[in-house]
Amino acid sequence: MNTSAKVRVQKMGAFLSSEVMPNIGVFIGWGVLAALFIPTGWLPNETLNQLVSPTMKYLMPLLIAYTGGSNVYGRRGGVIGAFATMGVILGTDINMLAGAMFMGPFAAWCIKKVDKLFEGRVKPGLEMMVNNFSLGLVGAVLMVIGFFAFVPIIEGLITVFSAAINALISRGLLPLMAFFVQPGKVLFLNNAINHGIMIPLGVEQAAETGKSILFMLEANNGCVLGVALAFAIFGKGTAKKAAPGAAFINFFGGIGEVVYPFVLSKPVTLIGQIAGSFVSILIIQNFGGGTVAAISPGSFFALVAVSAKSSLVVNVISYFAGMITSCLVAGFFLKMDKSEEVAGANFSMEKTLSEMGVTGNAAVQPIAAAAAHGAGMTISRIVFACDAGMGSSVMGESIMKTKLNKAMLSMEVVHTSVASIGENVREGDLIVTTKPLEDRVRSMLETNQMKNQVFPVENLLDNEAYDRLIKMLL
Repeated sequence: MNTSAKVRVQKMGAFLSSEVMPNIGVFIGWGVLAALFIPTGWLPNETLNQLVSPTMKYLMPLLIAYTGGSNVYGRRGGVIGAFATMGVILGTDINMLAGAMFMGPFAAWCIKKVDKLFEGRVKPGLEMMVNNFSLGLVGAVLMVIGFFAFVPIIEGLITVFSAAINALISRGLLPLMAFFVQPGKVLFLNNAINHGIMIPLGVEQAAETGKSILFMLEANNGCVLGVALAFAIFGKGTAKKAAPGAAFINFFGGIGEVVYPFVLSKPVTLIGQIAGSFVSILIIQNFGGGTVAAISPGSFFALVAVSAKSSLVVNVISYFAGMITSCLVAGFFLKMDKSEEVAGANFSMEKTLSEMGVTGNAAVQPIAAAAAHGAGMTISRIVFACDAGMGSSVMGESIMKTKLNKAMLSMEVVHTSVASIGENVREGDLIVTTKPLEDRVRSMLETNQMKNQVFPVENLLDNEAYDRLIKMLL
């Protein structure tokens, strides 16, 4: 995949993620209700089971629509997004998560354009009336359009995707999804895969059967943990030293991004990750595994927490089977490697200063020189940017705050998603991100006409890179 295509897919995944991630807690809460109170749950209760279906049919799509609309046009966009989405919800018996992900932002975009038409043309004192009536009328029209026009289109798309997944399941071919999902994860396209495809279809399947295997295709991180363990056991140099920490974070925190740089440093180990995922899916498919809700974050304990009662043992076995398989396969390739250091690995960030700091989209210049001599902007804050803005960037922020305190440096450190750089990054901020996301970060800076310096690292837990950054700031 060329760089521009990868950036476009990452942007799409980030947009979908920005709709789903803020509401993941509701998905998990709904999953807990379903796991406990549905007829096949841990504590079957006919009365409390009445909470499950309305929450999934109405609340979850409306929350996603509001969030998506807010991302496009603030609170006003969120309101009309939720309003218009009622049309697609009521127009079908299918759960309209996918419809909400489209309708919310679309409605917000429409009212944004309408507001532009009235800008500067409304007489003083009539602004509130125009704002309220324009939102109401546009929302009503969109609700009707959604009810009659969008529902058949969205139903058709959902039917096609569902039929494709069901065909793979019925033919025993679902494990082949590992060849599509795992390379996508390593290229940081996991949000596009999980939030755009797996979660909407998984919720629909879980509503019908009480659980879904689709939640586990991307979020079962056993195969990722296995690769980290392979580097810890069979790796060399700095990769071997860094891998145990990455494995710990992946198992307990569910953050796969800390492991992907290891795979990118030695691409042949991706075969191990694919093999582990293949085995996990094979076990889940043949022995009735599945979870009642999305697994987020993808830690082992999150997997256990949302496992269906009838699938808990199978899910646990699939996790560790995938881990062992990926560890053995990736370990084999690492063992065969005769070099002193894993080719391409750069976990200690042994790069020239000019490769680590670039001001905006202009020519390369060292961050140290920019800070010391004013060749670039003065660094006022450090901003950690990851895909979703809720995982590795938070951990990177925590590490950097600790290091700054030890160095007795007073500097604000924050985190953000790459998609929110335009809103959350200010002039003079230094952006720290991973190399696979660097092109997208620069694209966002260019789009927003910003010229911030970028500090790319192999992963956002790279202690040695942060030590170097601290030295530059001293």
